[in-house]
Amino acid sequence: MEYKLTIGTFLIGAIITIISGLLVGFHDKVANNLGSGVSDYQNYKKWGLIGIGVGILVMFNIHTLILSSLVKLIFNV
Repeated sequence: MEYKLTIGTFLIGAIITIISGLLVGFHDKVANNLGSGVSDYQNYKKWGLIGIGVGILVMFNIHTLILSSLVKLIFNV
C-alpha cells in the first residue's frame, strides 16, 4: 500500500488530538461530572492519552498502514 498524506485525515487527526488533549487537561472535572469521581481520574487520563496517540496516527495517515498490514496478516491476502 502506498503512503499518502491527505488534508482530510490530517484535520480529523488534529481534531481527535485536540479533544483528547482537553480530556487529559480537564480529566478531573470530567471524572467528577460524568464518572465516579476520584476513583475514575486515572481511567479518564489513560483514555485521553490513548486518544492522543490515535489522533497522531490518524493525523499522519499511519493508521491505514497498520490496519492494512493487520488485515493481510489475519486473512492472508
